[in-house]
Amino acid sequence: MRVSRPRRWNVQGFHFVCGRCDHTIEAWDDGNPYYFESVITKTGEVKQKKKCVYHPNDELLERCIDNDTEHLCLSRKKEFMVDSEAPITASSKCKPSAIVDTMELAGKLCPYCKEGVFRRELDSIS
Repeated sequence: MRVSRPRRWNVQGFHFVCGRCDHTIEAWDDGNPYYFESVITKTGEVKQKKKCVYHPNDELLERCIDNDTEHLCLSRKKEFMVDSEAPITASSKCKPSAIVDTMELAGKLCPYCKEGVFRRELDSIS
């Protein structure tokens, strides 16, 4: 899947803040676009290595084939990346209902204090 983006890369950053304990999680609407680069190992093998592209590098952005997105397990309080080429909805450690894309945290119960809910605040535009 090709990542479709305009030539100039404008992304928005958000903070999701708990209304009770003020725990904050940062999220970017573009996720982590990536491409694969051929690398030679010490044994001489050629392997494909995932390379994330961080803005503002429009030239490398053109190479991107897909995107990793940040997720949070609400039951374990663990943040992790999910590859859009291999999405998950459950794991052996997290219930399906507990896995949330960090861009969708608004209105979710805070796993840190278990009393407040997250609200979304615009952080920056890059």
